[in-house]
Amino acid sequence: MAVTVFASLLGAMLLLGFAAARWRRPESIHTLEEWGVGGRAFGNWVTWFLLGGTMYTAYTFVAVPALTYGVGAVGWFAVPFAIITTPLAFVFTARIWSVAHRHGFLTPGEFAGARFGSPGLGALVALTGIVATMPYVAVQLLALQAVLRTVGVTGEWPLLAAVGVVSLSTFRSGLRAPALLSIAKDVLLAWVVVSALLVVTMSSGWDAIFRRAEGWFATTPSPGDGLLLPDAGQLGFVTLVIGSVLSVFAYPHAVTGMLAAKDRATVRRNIAAAPVYCLVLGLMGLLGFFALAEGIRPIDGDLNTVMPRMFQQLFPAWSAGIAYAALAVAALIPAAVMSISAANAFTRSIYRTYLRPDAPPAEEARVSRWTSLVVKFGAVAFIVLLRPSYAVDLQLIGGVVILQTIPAVFLGLLTAWFDRRALIAGLGTGLAVGVALLWDVQQVGAGGRVVKAHFGGSSMPLGDTGATVYVGLVALAVNLLVVTVLTLLLRLLRVPRGRDATSPADYTADADDPMIKRLDEILDGLPARPGGAHAAVSRSGR
Repeated sequence: MAVTVFASLLGAMLLLGFAAARWRRPESIHTLEEWGVGGRAFGNWVTWFLLGGTMYTAYTFVAVPALTYGVGAVGWFAVPFAIITTPLAFVFTARIWSVAHRHGFLTPGEFAGARFGSPGLGALVALTGIVATMPYVAVQLLALQAVLRTVGVTGEWPLLAAVGVVSLSTFRSGLRAPALLSIAKDVLLAWVVVSALLVVTMSSGWDAIFRRAEGWFATTPSPGDGLLLPDAGQLGFVTLVIGSVLSVFAYPHAVTGMLAAKDRATVRRNIAAAPVYCLVLGLMGLLGFFALAEGIRPIDGDLNTVMPRMFQQLFPAWSAGIAYAALAVAALIPAAVMSISAANAFTRSIYRTYLRPDAPPAEEARVSRWTSLVVKFGAVAFIVLLRPSYAVDLQLIGGVVILQTIPAVFLGLLTAWFDRRALIAGLGTGLAVGVALLWDVQQVGAGGRVVKAHFGGSSMPLGDTGATVYVGLVALAVNLLVVTVLTLLLRLLRVPRGRDATSPADYTADADDPMIKRLDEILDGLPARPGGAHAAVSRSGR
């Protein structure tokens, strides 16, 4: 029964993804504007579901409870970082939406290149985003693999088959496929959340759950796990939170979801409402403790199977099938959006800039489609080569990489003071430091035995203190130091700066800006009258 319900729902979802190419009948999906950002025309509800489907993913529903199940309190870093992210994103996403719509940007790399007058910087930002996105896609595919293992489908071929099917759906429909599927996904996840709450309510209660979990952690050999952070673990926890806050909206796929919105108000409303999802994130973290207390054991030690196993053992078979489908779709949707955003970055900042400057819109869309396939199967290679103990580790490794674009993109939204050569040097230095430190991180098992000599995690130890620090923040600090010192030096030498192609007014432009060409078919309908930043000017007749 569980497998039948799972397969039926997943098949229906994939068919819906193929049908999305004709959703609202776009004039032509063979352009990057239509294929890559849905015609920049998504309204409040579509953007809300797309944001949830892109940012609250299998990472939320599989990786976070697996981490709290495995190490306890450290896994809770995901909750404060999600909450702190909102006010920062409220400011930055509105600004990048405005400047992107004024100039027709689709990617962070395009903006960085125009802001600092350096196509080379734009291409480097694009490449960094692509490399950082691949391990994040791998997080989603690990969750899908865990679901397949739970229903008894083993080996690598089911994962490759699922990736192949969703790739075909994305290839055909572009961003419209994950946008439409996100609506259906949230319906399924709402059922899963309600079902989980009912199961917890019918159990012995949270007091007994916490006591059992505490007793389990007391028997483990690791001094770093438990319901409370040890003194040596507090620095690592805080740096994980800060690093994740800075990195989450620096990923290309987060920007893609925002650029698909039809106006600034849509962006700001959805970011303001995003903390609602944090409630679900907190619940999923608690379910890791619940699974531990109920004696749920992962398949062959794979902690990513904890949540699917819990559904298998504690839910009715038909309800478990719904949960499997929800988790699978929660993995496939962000994987699709991430591959689209990485493909857009390659096409706009590398292919069109250096290989085919006169490429027509149809050719841009075609190149992005094929590049999106490369990204998905590149993520499969990450899984095969690294084989992390926790799916979260892959996301945090990607975070180390994407953090190095902060000076060029997010600080660039506030100021053009930095020199383009300094930004390139800082980005390169930050990446080198980050990769070198990640290479040195070991994964240590019980009794101090080294399980993995290299790339064993994303936090580096500080001597013999037992404390750790997130590698991404260390690399970003080096990056910022290089950028600042070199910029000051170049200013003293009076070296000419790159030409800033943007203006201050670009960062507050709204959909009714006369310099922005409105699309004829807006998904949620054209507004009856101007309602954005330029409404007062329009109504006054000036």
